[in-house]
Amino acid sequence: MSTDTPPRRSRFRWIPLRSGRSKVIAGLTALAVPFAAMVGLATPAAAATSATATFTKKSDWGSGFEGQWTVKNTGTTALSSWTIEWDYPAGTRVNSAWDATVTNSGNRWTAKNLGWNGNIAPGASLSFGFNGSGPGAPSGCKLNGASCDGSTVPGDNPPSAPGTPTTSDVTNTSVKLSWSAATDDKGVKNYDVLRNGAKIATVTGTTYTNTGLTAGTDYTYAVQARDTIDQTGPVSGSVSVRTTGGGGGEEPGGDKINLGYFTNWGVYGRNYHVKNLVTSGTAAKITHINYAFGNVQGGKCTIGDSYADYDKAYTADQSVDGKADTWDQPLRGNFNQLRKLKAQYPHIKVLWSFGGWTWSGGFGQAVQNPAAFAQSCYDLVEDPRWADVFDGIDLDWEYPNACGLTCDTSGPAAIKTMADAMRAKFGPNNLVTAAITADGSSGGKIDAADYGGAAQSFDWYNVMTYDFFGAWAAKGPTAPHSPLTSYTGIPQQGFTSADAIAKLKAKGVPAKKLLLGIGFYGRGWTGVTQAAPGGTATGAAPGTYEAGIEDYKVLKSTCPATGTIAGTAYAHCGTNWWSYDTPATIGSKMTWAKSQGLGGAFSWEFSGDTTNGELVSAISNGLK
Repeated sequence: MSTDTPPRRSRFRWIPLRSGRSKVIAGLTALAVPFAAMVGLATPAAAATSATATFTKKSDWGSGFEGQWTVKNTGTTALSSWTIEWDYPAGTRVNSAWDATVTNSGNRWTAKNLGWNGNIAPGASLSFGFNGSGPGAPSGCKLNGASCDGSTVPGDNPPSAPGTPTTSDVTNTSVKLSWSAATDDKGVKNYDVLRNGAKIATVTGTTYTNTGLTAGTDYTYAVQARDTIDQTGPVSGSVSVRTTGGGGGEEPGGDKINLGYFTNWGVYGRNYHVKNLVTSGTAAKITHINYAFGNVQGGKCTIGDSYADYDKAYTADQSVDGKADTWDQPLRGNFNQLRKLKAQYPHIKVLWSFGGWTWSGGFGQAVQNPAAFAQSCYDLVEDPRWADVFDGIDLDWEYPNACGLTCDTSGPAAIKTMADAMRAKFGPNNLVTAAITADGSSGGKIDAADYGGAAQSFDWYNVMTYDFFGAWAAKGPTAPHSPLTSYTGIPQQGFTSADAIAKLKAKGVPAKKLLLGIGFYGRGWTGVTQAAPGGTATGAAPGTYEAGIEDYKVLKSTCPATGTIAGTAYAHCGTNWWSYDTPATIGSKMTWAKSQGLGGAFSWEFSGDTTNGELVSAISNGLK
């Protein structure tokens, strides 16, 4: 989130590089959980463990993907040929293939071996690949005409969906669930109980009491039946319930908000996943997560990165709960990992953030029809596949009636028009927030839009009190990018946290609806000889992903702070000059935020913190 410049909006795309045709490799181990299948070599019982077929989406580049099937002979006699059949939903298809003949009849696809690769010895495996398009996943697979579930006896259908659970005996820490039974042609063995989308128990009856809950907290429950061979049927309808009691002080930071942004592109080059929030200790200390970003296109909210958002398959060691994704589960990717996180940390609420520096250009068109825009956003956030993951929406318009990456001329009232439409559609039980400029200069970006009027519909503002100064001014002067207060020699008056907060309050925004922004990174110059701020430079300092910017977790050791100014730290090492926040300066900023009556703080973004989450800890401790 940037006030003046795009670097924190760099999108690290996973673009596949293909060199020639993929070749079959004997003994290949697939990266996904096996997409199990059977082949009829003798009787159905003997066939159940004779072969498996595994599907892996090897890469996804937005407009298409590379898929791979791997057939493994798990029996004791050789396979002489193989045929795999599967369904793709409308809009998903195979465009080209290698090492197999692939045909289709409607949405049913068939792949057959070539003349040279039909034979598979016991214990061996082979693969074929294809390029496809569309977002769908394969289903209804058959290998040589047999069922794709190695544990399924042909003719045994999965159970039906149980009835939607009802709740009773709700207390501060427990809730009782009851549901009507599912049916199955061979009998129902038990039921999986799902809380916030994650399995928490398996029971034989049609009631369950969930204990150990948090007072005053919302939970969502559903159930799923298993038959005698452990086939699961469809998930029931869901029911939401809030435990009694609770007073806000039980959350991290007391009644203050401690929010952080999680970026969908961080799962690529940065290798930062939802599980890192657990291993770093961050999850126990935050109250909210903004998931960044969804796009704004054609007047609508749209998916930002479908692969990272809901399609990427997680292995057990990468997953929040230590369980690997399966080929047939309805939701994968970050959304499913966030669902698992909320099951373990039910105090956390998640908002889906749309826009950002790169994707703010669509807001101007969208607010021309605010009701339709709000409806599109609501439909996407509340999509049944992930509705339980999100507790609201965050809108990051950089900037209404002002210039960011592009310039907007929607007028001062546009931000309020959008806010009112979103609140009307999302209602009182969903959070509706916005990330906004911190330009407190006279006639600056805060003055360009009706942030005071819009605040009536927003729950709070994430005030982007960072990126005030940086190496886009290549020759300097060097200056801290996140000054809390003004100082002698500051390059631009009004470019401080204190100025921004004061101006927003003066426009009628309640202090409790303002969150102070903390950057988990530094901005820097090179060619600098002067240690104190105000020196000249020759350009941007080198950075891991982009010149002029570097994560705190790197800077704390490569260029330790040598001084502080205006409530933030700076460092001069060699010819490089950096400014960034440390645990100590964050602590001082939190003390200031509390003195101003602010609602809390937020950070951009989690992956810049250390592996033990020391910056998040500093925010949490400072807000108490």
